[in-house]
Amino acid sequence: MLAAVLPEGRVLALDQDPEAIAHGRAMDWVRAAGEHCELVHANFVQVREVARMQGLAEVRAVVADLGFSSLQLDAPDRGFSFTHTGPLDMRFDPSSGGPSAADVVAATSPKELVRILRMYGEEPYAERIVDALVRERRVRPIRTTEALAELIRRTVRRQGRIDPATRTFQALRIAVNDELAVLTTAIPQMAELVAPGGSIAIVSFHSLEDRIVKRALQRLAASGWGTVCTRKPVRPSPRECQENPRSRSAKLRVMTRGISP
Repeated sequence: MLAAVLPEGRVLALDQDPEAIAHGRAMDWVRAAGEHCELVHANFVQVREVARMQGLAEVRAVVADLGFSSLQLDAPDRGFSFTHTGPLDMRFDPSSGGPSAADVVAATSPKELVRILRMYGEEPYAERIVDALVRERRVRPIRTTEALAELIRRTVRRQGRIDPATRTFQALRIAVNDELAVLTTAIPQMAELVAPGGSIAIVSFHSLEDRIVKRALQRLAASGWGTVCTRKPVRPSPRECQENPRSRSAKLRVMTRGISP
């Protein structure tokens, strides 16, 4: 993106994870770009506000890469993965002071936990898992990724290649970060920022996100804002999936704003 806008353009990048911002700012090519590449610690639900603070009334394109990153997934202390033992955190921004996944598991009512697992994880065994969680938390707090994953594995039999803990971890992560509400709120802000002839491109990684993106772009098209360029989402090629297995669930949808006559 930076190469496409130089020598006069700018790239404004937002991430709510302060570690991601620090990692980006340490990169040689980011430092070399100077004022042409600005990294801001912010949730993309603040994209309109941040853009205006940076003096950008209109932009040529907005690209949103949803969900969590490999940096977060591979860090045991962040609590996103059940393949590592660590604190059950899952906050994209630990500095926010918001509740962690451990807090949600400990303090949320059984009825609400079932709703979270069903809505955000599409978990068919939600009630069974929540019953086990409630029994366990009466005895001892569930504070680590390993404790939660093992509890779920004892409760739900593995079917196929998917670990029984996968859907619950996804559901808790979405709930902790309020991801779907943030996405729903952010897309209209993106649309406001994009100049005529510009584009919105959004990469999602599971069906709940993709459904929101698809419907939001359809509503923009129906309002006359522009044209959806991807009738079906663009998926990674077999070669890309082989080289980067984590890309296999990615779906890209693109929309271009119309140019007024």
